[in-house]
Amino acid sequence: MKLFKSHFRFSKQERSGIFFLLAIIVCLQLGHYVYATLVDEKASNHFIVDKNVQAQINALKENAQRKDSTVLFPFNPNYITDYKGYTLGMSVSEIDRLHGFRASRKFVNSVQDFQKVTLVSDSLLHKISPYFKFPDWVNKKKYKEREASVSIPENTKAIESLVSDINLATASELRTVNGIGEKLSARIIKFRDRLGGFVDNEQVSEVYGLETAVLQRISEKFKVLSKPEIVKVNINTASASEISKLVYLNYTVSNEIIRYREENGTINSLDELKNIAGFPSEKINRISLYLAL
Repeated sequence: MKLFKSHFRFSKQERSGIFFLLAIIVCLQLGHYVYATLVDEKASNHFIVDKNVQAQINALKENAQRKDSTVLFPFNPNYITDYKGYTLGMSVSEIDRLHGFRASRKFVNSVQDFQKVTLVSDSLLHKISPYFKFPDWVNKKKYKEREASVSIPENTKAIESLVSDINLATASELRTVNGIGEKLSARIIKFRDRLGGFVDNEQVSEVYGLETAVLQRISEKFKVLSKPEIVKVNINTASASEISKLVYLNYTVSNEIIRYREENGTINSLDELKNIAGFPSEKINRISLYLAL
């Protein structure tokens, strides 16, 4: 016990040394705390939000969200494909009912007809029906009613007895043409959807991968019998992203059009577009169908 107590007996000098050592340790700890606090405050005071950079970040976020969302444009519900129906929220059975109805040479000519044929829910119909775009002959009531819908206009019956409407053809119907398989039929329908429907028969030849002989066989069996109503893009007011939605103009050419417009003012003639670098001048007649001044 005496040996154990001997370890805790300190002289006056030793006690003073221990006290000063503890004081130094406390001072160092306090100094470190104060220094860290000042550095944090200084860093926070120097952090300033760059409004321009933040605005660019917000714009990028909005663009990313816009790309992930499905943007609807006016369309004829008679042309709904499997992919289009899926993006609209239709079930497989609802899409099949519409395709079966079209295969019987009948048309959906009203919102009520569409629901009667497809049996879609009221909520889905309320969501997509504002975008339905029916042809003029339907709006003017120049048609005759059949059992469940309205027949094809009289002036196209004679033609349709020989050929089918390329704008209503399904993938399986296109595959009946010798030389067209799953890939080419899907490619034709995808190109047709991007156009919003073929305007003339020559547009079919612009589908990648179709040989001349196959195009000839297509023309013998399918033609444009019901032309879609084109929503033209105003070349003097549209943005680059709006112009680039046209099949024939990519984003680079669309930006060149905007730059030309800013440098030269209003575009008074579509022929001026031939002066723009990269513009497909050989397709000006086709592209002019989709543009307005």
